[in-house]
Amino acid sequence: MSRAPGPVRRGAATVTLLLALLLTAGCDAGGADGGGPPAASGPADVPGEIVLASGRDVTGKGGIRQQLIAEWNRQQEAKGASFRARLVELPGSADQQRSQLLGALQSGSAEYDVVNLDVTWVPEFAAAGLVQPLPDQLVDSDVIKSVAATARWGGKVYAVPFNSDVGLLFYRRDYLTSAGVTNPDLGKGAGWRVVQQLIGVLDSARNKLPAAYAKGWTSQLDASYEGLTVNGIEAFASAAEGFALTDEEGRYAGSAAQLQTGLDELRNRTQAAYTLADAVHSDEADTLTDFAGGRTAFLRHWPYAYRTLHQSLSEQQLGVAPLPGKAVLGGQNLAVARGSQRTGAALELVRFLTRKESERCLLDAGFAATRLSAYEDNGLTCDVAKPAGQPTASPTGERTDRMPRDANGRPAYARATLLPALENAVQRPRTPLYGAFSQTFTGQLARLQGDAPPSDAELADDLDTELRKALP
Repeated sequence: MSRAPGPVRRGAATVTLLLALLLTAGCDAGGADGGGPPAASGPADVPGEIVLASGRDVTGKGGIRQQLIAEWNRQQEAKGASFRARLVELPGSADQQRSQLLGALQSGSAEYDVVNLDVTWVPEFAAAGLVQPLPDQLVDSDVIKSVAATARWGGKVYAVPFNSDVGLLFYRRDYLTSAGVTNPDLGKGAGWRVVQQLIGVLDSARNKLPAAYAKGWTSQLDASYEGLTVNGIEAFASAAEGFALTDEEGRYAGSAAQLQTGLDELRNRTQAAYTLADAVHSDEADTLTDFAGGRTAFLRHWPYAYRTLHQSLSEQQLGVAPLPGKAVLGGQNLAVARGSQRTGAALELVRFLTRKESERCLLDAGFAATRLSAYEDNGLTCDVAKPAGQPTASPTGERTDRMPRDANGRPAYARATLLPALENAVQRPRTPLYGAFSQTFTGQLARLQGDAPPSDAELADDLDTELRKALP
């Protein structure tokens, strides 16, 4: 992929840099409107587009990411600055997007200035020298502590948290009520044993539930992508306090005994008695469809599902709680590409997109914000864009967005459920070899889904052996 209009090459150094110096002297990309102080001095930025490469915006076409970029462009134009930003959404799954970004940055075939990295990719891109170290102050004390930890590698900041993610448990209040459960609200301390007991109640009351109901819960257990890795790490981390498969340098630090405990937990929570059979072939879209269609009463999913599900389910029908045990931390961080010819302007764009006001916009639209202020500061509002999540009046006078909101306009669950879930979340192994880890981990766990699955002890030994090879 290439940018449009065509890039200015370094070969035109003399004329281009003189022009850039003249332009940036009076029209630099910093200042209060740009979201922070000017970038550190260095080679002058080449005038032109700042291209931000990212995965799909879950808030839809023309969603909140695009709106924030449009606002930055408007502010640049109002100042007479020469820079504009353009969002490029990469197709495919997260694994496919990673491959596209790696190929583009390694070969220089696509001149991206800013890349939106999954939190698990930061060590890999940093260690490979594909992204630049950034000022420490970009990740300040307002960033949720667990989220801030995803920004660093080797003691340096390489990416700024843009939006976060964490596993949550969605459930059908109306199904529980129909089955005779007197209190259909799950408490924060509800464990998997409670969930499984409730599934037993539901199964005993099938004649009182809609015909679509098939099994108790579903999750993303497809071994062909990252879903099974996420569910596996959540089970493993829930089974052993302080669970970690890698050390601070990304080397393997697990053991067969530790893995066996985690496998027992994963097998327990994915038993056929409780789990929709289709889960082993399901990704986020599939599980969302099954749950919304009434086939299950419980769903493990990400925060964006809160807004999506509330478009068809009422507050009386839908509940959300922290995932029992440990939940995996997800999300995306913004990094500046090593080969960018517009490092200063790219850095200012990152500052703007991750500032407090922008994070509040992301939260209002359905993302999990990365800053505490977005959840706790009632004086903070989204003043630069109208997120897709905000209610608007339809021609009939009805609300076009049905996501419940608190008195300050945030998603109703944000402060009491989402924020604590983010604060208590666990990371997947941090290593520059994450791709090799995930492929190995998922490949071994997939054996549990076969016709003749191995014992936990046998699989733990094999997994331990293979991870030692993948993560030397």
